[in-house]
Amino acid sequence: MKISAHILSGLRVLSGLRGPLTAALAVLAGASPAAAAEKAAPAGAARCEALARLNLKDTTIVSAILVAKGDAGALPVADASTLPAFCRVVAHVRSAPDSDIGVEVWLPADAWAGVFHGTGNGGFAGLLQSGYGSMASGLRRGYATATTDTGTAPATPLDGDALIGHPRKWKDWGRLSTHVMTVTGKAIARAYYDRGAKRSYYTGCSTGGQQGLIEALYYPADYDGILVGAPVINRTWGHAAVLWDFAAANRTPESKLSEAKLRLLSGAAIASCNRRGYGLAGDAFITDPLSCRFDPAELACQQDADPDQCLTAAEVATARAFYDGPTTADGRHVFFGWLPGSEIPGLFGWSFLQSAANGQPQFAGLFKWVFGAGWDWRGFDLDRDMPTVDAALGGDVNDATRGSLRAFKARGGKLIIYHGLADTLVPPGQSVAFYGRQVRALGGEAQAREVARLFLAPGMMHCAGGTGPDVFNSATGGPQPPTPDASDDLFSALIDWTTGGPAPDRVIATKFANAPGKTVEMQRPLCAYPAKATHDGHGPTDAAASFTCRLN
Repeated sequence: MKISAHILSGLRVLSGLRGPLTAALAVLAGASPAAAAEKAAPAGAARCEALARLNLKDTTIVSAILVAKGDAGALPVADASTLPAFCRVVAHVRSAPDSDIGVEVWLPADAWAGVFHGTGNGGFAGLLQSGYGSMASGLRRGYATATTDTGTAPATPLDGDALIGHPRKWKDWGRLSTHVMTVTGKAIARAYYDRGAKRSYYTGCSTGGQQGLIEALYYPADYDGILVGAPVINRTWGHAAVLWDFAAANRTPESKLSEAKLRLLSGAAIASCNRRGYGLAGDAFITDPLSCRFDPAELACQQDADPDQCLTAAEVATARAFYDGPTTADGRHVFFGWLPGSEIPGLFGWSFLQSAANGQPQFAGLFKWVFGAGWDWRGFDLDRDMPTVDAALGGDVNDATRGSLRAFKARGGKLIIYHGLADTLVPPGQSVAFYGRQVRALGGEAQAREVARLFLAPGMMHCAGGTGPDVFNSATGGPQPPTPDASDDLFSALIDWTTGGPAPDRVIATKFANAPGKTVEMQRPLCAYPAKATHDGHGPTDAAASFTCRLN
């Protein structure tokens, strides 16, 4: 499992499996204390079960059950049966009308490291189990670990229609729920261990990345170290970009790009950019797509051309809309588009952006919150409607576009951001822009690097996957690159940095030829932005040692 792969796997199955999966989890959560006690020390079971009577403000403890070592096999987590014994607590925090934030905490029954670990969710959230992969990794480290459904149940990561008419839930999702999870989780851990956490970390990707940035910007005392991937920073315009792409591909029957045409387009974009020096010949990805401009008209069909080896005028127009991003009627580009090399078909690729969900674009629920359940994408006008969307939602869900890391920095906090340059759900330009804003707010590059590092991963898609090296973190329990340097693992690098170790400047990313943990295809360094990995001119391009980090 790669970085935040629990989000990816959860999004694949949530709609179809939610009923049986929820039922299976309910069976586990509802296991009787007597059954748990049969496999665990009675004193440990009693100490865990006592948390059901814990009195926390606005909080209901739904269950507190000791899960014995080897007894967690029903959880949707890789190698769940090998998890150590833990006290599993499920709670709900209801601090305002129509606010109901679900929180789940796993507490190591033995050898707590004194660390609290918060985790993120994905999409519209709504499900606690989306965070279980990261929780399992925290638990294996000996950390008390927590997740939240962000207060959006019964929504699911791909479907937010359930939140139509529930503005408080929008605010919980966009700003409040992660802080609630953190305060509640720490209080439960303190009650269980009779002492507070000595250190706290957060990990999350996508919406989980947004949650982590909100913590750093607005609740700087919550965490000592925060690791976020592909953070959704401008939520309203991020959804507008998906809508823009869907509209471009679905205006006419001839506009949609088939998977074969996407592969053709991707191959041409990669070859064009690498030929012009933005990557290496032979690579299946572009090293620096941020600097490369590719015109899909290079593939425009000429007379007597093979239609399978070129793009029609309608297909060229669709590709340009994807690259350009949302554009006003007078031609102004007002939000980020997707980068060359991101055209890869498949899960969360361009083919996903072209596909409908219940007849509407992906993640269209956000627009229904503003315009009502009858909203239809065909009537959407970017120039007219986006000011309305921002006026209705911007203050609730776009807080990551504002604020400074100054207070987080002042108390010694450390932030690491990673983002795949082939991401097609969250434009990587957002992370670059966020880092640039912090450089300006903190008074310069040197000051910003004391608190934040940004790593851009060429060829990596949303949180994981893609044609480039994408395994560089064990925060979700995945295999590690076969090198001894702890900086290969971003979570370990974050922990080391927050405890007085060096700031990470270079991280090794690995591409496996088949299933992770088997044959290594290549390794490349990821350099702390704005440095870039540069080939030494003679070493093998599949070896990280052949590259140095340089400022261009």
